[in-house]
Amino acid sequence: MLKISDYIKQFLEYCEVVQNRSPKTLENYRHYLKRFEDFLSEPMEPKNLTLQKIQNYRIYLNRFLDDKGEGLSVKTQNYHVIALRAFLKYLTKNDVKTIAPEKIELGKIPARTVEVLSREELTRLFQAVDQTRKNAARDRAILETLYSTGLRVSELSNLNRDQVDLKRREFMVRGKGRKPRIVFLSERAADFISDSLKQRDDHLKPLFINSLKGDILDEEKRRLTTVSIESMVRKYSLKAGIIKKVTPHTLRHSYATELLINGADIRSVQEMLGHSSITTTQIYTHVTDKKLREIHEKFHR
Repeated sequence: MLKISDYIKQFLEYCEVVQNRSPKTLENYRHYLKRFEDFLSEPMEPKNLTLQKIQNYRIYLNRFLDDKGEGLSVKTQNYHVIALRAFLKYLTKNDVKTIAPEKIELGKIPARTVEVLSREELTRLFQAVDQTRKNAARDRAILETLYSTGLRVSELSNLNRDQVDLKRREFMVRGKGRKPRIVFLSERAADFISDSLKQRDDHLKPLFINSLKGDILDEEKRRLTTVSIESMVRKYSLKAGIIKKVTPHTLRHSYATELLINGADIRSVQEMLGHSSITTTQIYTHVTDKKLREIHEKFHR
């Protein structure tokens, strides 16, 4: 009889070939399910899984410590459970006797909050880029594009020149789950991108490149990485004297919040952010409620 480890291999192949899951999703599933295999410690058939065994696994995750002595957050524990439920759902779909996935509940996590930048903080962030310095045009273009589009940092890093229509100020990206969506640029962001491209003397495909010399023909080595973009955003936020922790995702949050405050409906914002579920987008309603209260208190007499 096939064991759980055998079925996990089949499940990962199914996710890759049939469901066309992204490499990152496959990597995460493989990691989380490997931890489940390690917990079982010995070969087991799916039919022998019990709720008590799953409960013991949940306790194991809650008490797990990595090499640095750090535990897993409730959110990370839930990722492990989500992967396990997806695996069990696959087994059920293929008539393999096992525990029903719907019997496994996710752990309750505190309500998520997001950090956003005010208009004044955004202005300071943009102005922190010294236009006389090397890569200034590129860096300002990146900041403006992040705020103008609400792109995830990985989506921005993967952009290519021929992908972005600066005249129409729109382009298509594939986000999580390879889901396509149309993204719109502000006129200002398009101008800064155009300026940054005019200063380049190469014909490399990536829209944003690093300053590495040498192997210029290897385009992917010249593509600006997500880590570099995150570091750059952090550098300018510190230079701007912003106390908050500012990341590319902070600009994404600010983009969504600004849309809602100015009257955009939540379904449209969901589409523009590329969220598969409106539940994810609804987090911003708490932020906008707070912002609207601040506006009311400031201007109502």
